[in-house]
Formats: sequence, C-alpha cells, structure tokens
Amino acid sequence: MIGRRDGALMRTNNSNQSLRKSRIAIAIAVGIFLGCIFALFFPHGIFYSNSPHFHHQHLTRSISKVVSTSCESSDKLNMLKGKFVAESEKNAELKKQINVLTEKLRLAEQGKDHAEKQVLVLGEPHKAGPFGTVQGLRTNPTIVPDDSVNPRLAKILEEVAVGKELIVALANSNVKEMLEVWFTSIQKVGIPNYLVVALDDEIAEFCEKNDVPVYKRDPDEGIDSVGKTGGNHAVSGLKFHILREFLQLGYSVLLSDVDIVFLQNPFHYLYRDSDVESMSDGHNNMTAYGYNDVFDEPAMGWARYAHTMRIWVYNSGFFYIRPTIPSIELLDRVANRLSHGNAWDQAVFNEELFFPSHPGYDGLYASRRTMDFYLFMNSKVLFKTVRKNANLSKLKPVIVHINYHPDKLPRMQAVVEFYVNGKQDALSSFPDGSE
Repeated sequence: MIGRRDGALMRTNNSNQSLRKSRIAIAIAVGIFLGCIFALFFPHGIFYSNSPHFHHQHLTRSISKVVSTSCESSDKLNMLKGKFVAESEKNAELKKQINVLTEKLRLAEQGKDHAEKQVLVLGEPHKAGPFGTVQGLRTNPTIVPDDSVNPRLAKILEEVAVGKELIVALANSNVKEMLEVWFTSIQKVGIPNYLVVALDDEIAEFCEKNDVPVYKRDPDEGIDSVGKTGGNHAVSGLKFHILREFLQLGYSVLLSDVDIVFLQNPFHYLYRDSDVESMSDGHNNMTAYGYNDVFDEPAMGWARYAHTMRIWVYNSGFFYIRPTIPSIELLDRVANRLSHGNAWDQAVFNEELFFPSHPGYDGLYASRRTMDFYLFMNSKVLFKTVRKNANLSKLKPVIVHINYHPDKLPRMQAVVEFYVNGKQDALSSFPDGSE
C-alpha cells in the first residue's frame, strides 16, 4: 500500500514540474511575441511620445521655420522690387536728360558751321563723286520721341496714327458746320488717321457724337481764352504752339484747316523728303514754284534791270511737317513771334522758312518742298482756272482749300457736289473772286 502511494506521489510531482516548465516556456514565448509586437509598433522605444500634443508641437515648430523662411524671402523680394523701381526711375530720368541734351546738341548744330557739324553727326565725311553725281542732304533725321511730354496724347496718337503720321485740325464751335463737311469728306475717302483738337467742350461733344477722333487739351488759360472765342486767324496762330507736342512725341503731322474738302488720300501723294511740305497760294507754275522777276529802274541807265527771285507764299493752313529739330525750331520761332505782336501767322510762317541768314539774323535751316498746286488746290486755282477748262475740270484733286474766298461753307458744299456727286454745274454760280 505504501509503495503504491509513494509511486503515485512521485508521478504527481513529476507532472507538476512538467506543467510549471510548460508555463514558463509559454510565458517566455508570449514575452518574445509581445517584444516583437512592441518593436514593430514602437521602433523609437516605449517611452517615445506619440501623442497628438507632441505632433502639434513638432508641426508648429516646422511651420514656424517655413513661415520664417517665407517672410525672409518676401522681405528680400520687396527689397529687390524697391531697388528695381528706384533704378527704373533713375533710368527714366537719365533717358529724359539724354533727350534734353540731344535736343540741345542738335539745336546748337543749327548755328555756325551747321552743314559741317551735321555731316560729322550723321557719318564720316565723304569725298565728292564724279561731276553731276553729288547730292546734298535734304532729309533731316527725326528726333527721339519723348512720351513724357504728354502721356495722354501719346496714347491717343498710338491708336489713331498710321505709320506715325496723321491729319490734325484745330476747331472751336465757330466753325462747327465747316468741320462737319471736313470730317465727312475724310470719312468718305476712307482716311483712318485723322484727329480733331477740340478747343471747346461743344466741339469735343460734337466729334464724339459723330465718331470722330478727338483730343481735348488740358486746361491752359492762355490758349483756352483764344481757342474758345478767337476768329480764324487767332485760332490759326494756336496751331504752331499745339503742334509742338505732336512732333515731340515723334509723329509727322499733316496740318489742315477746316475749310478744306478731301477728295483723295493725301498720304499717297507726299514725298516726305523735307522738313516741311506745303501747298502753295500760287495759281500757276511760276507763282507756285518760283520765277526770276526783273525789276526795272530806268534811272540806273545801263544797270536799270535787276533780277529778283519770287515765289508765292506757302499756305499755313495745309502743310506736312516731320518731327525734326528744324521743324520744331520753326514752330517755336513762329509761336514766339505771334505771342509778341499782332502778326498774321501765314506771313510769319513764310518769313521764317524763306529769309536767309544775314547780319543780325540767323535763318532757319529747314528743308522745304512745294506741293503740286493742281493736286493740292487752292480756291483761286479752282474758281478762276480749273472750272473753266474742260480738260482740267476732269482732273480730281487730292484736296480743295477754300482759302481765297470768305463764303467758305457754300463753296465747300459745291465742291462736294461737283467732285463727289457729279453735279456738273455745281461751281457755276460762284464768282471768280469774293465780290
């Protein structure tokens, strides 16, 4: 009995020891398994904070660094922009100074030894070629445009002008009816590049209503007082002052009075080889283009005959002027003389163009060309000669300027009837002159 009890006890003890070893092995296995799990999910250690608070702080620090860097970049960018603006302003000022100095230099070249200095500026001196092949300089170089003179006008001209040239007329409400005939004839021909300089609000509104390109100048007491109330001659004198800005902006201008009917596009008939290209008040080849007139003084005996050179004046109501230094000098001279005396603008215009240098006076070194008087026709040529000649009346002029007659509007309307509408007797009822 005892032996069997001891054997059973021993078997029970062995069984208990095996169970403990199994539990320990299981515990170790579980520990290793859990360690692998922690190693997988907590690579930085079990005490590494993975809380939202920690991530927020880390993210905040990162954003702060980015924002700080961005602010620094923005400050640098603003600083660079500021420097760029400052340098641009300096550059614009330097360009302006260069333009001023260039203009002064070219004005100085109009003085003593003008021809020699101009050749030196334009290029190296040249040897004279064979007999009959030498030609002097006729076309002066254009100036450097300066948009700062009048930015608003510069923008308008950029939209209106074609090939840097346009027709320009000055008008106030006193010539409203003639202005309508003027721009209607231009529109009929299909000329796109024209502009009315309105001297009062009524004309500005009238042009806008009729889709006519118009420019109303900024207020100027001296000019506005004449422009709003002045007659033909007074208004005509203003154009030399106003045109200066157009030339400074680099545009060639075909200046036109409003007592003109356009029948063809004048830009197709210009030579553009001179500073000033003007229609003539002459009525035939001699008077329009010049002639040798002999003055007879019998008291001088053998030397009684003195030869003179004569030419009828250029019409200051229709001329083409290029943006050159001599052209601007011409406008300055005429405007200055008109502002200091009661003179006729056309007389002053021609004196400055034609009078040569002489003791006490420096003449203007401007090149000039006379327009074909049958194409650019004055009203004396039309009513005294052309309408009475069957062959000449078949020719179609480019423009007709009613400059010789005071009854301007009805004669303008008659010109339209004759040349545009084909009414053959439209010109017949008018006298040759103004009687």
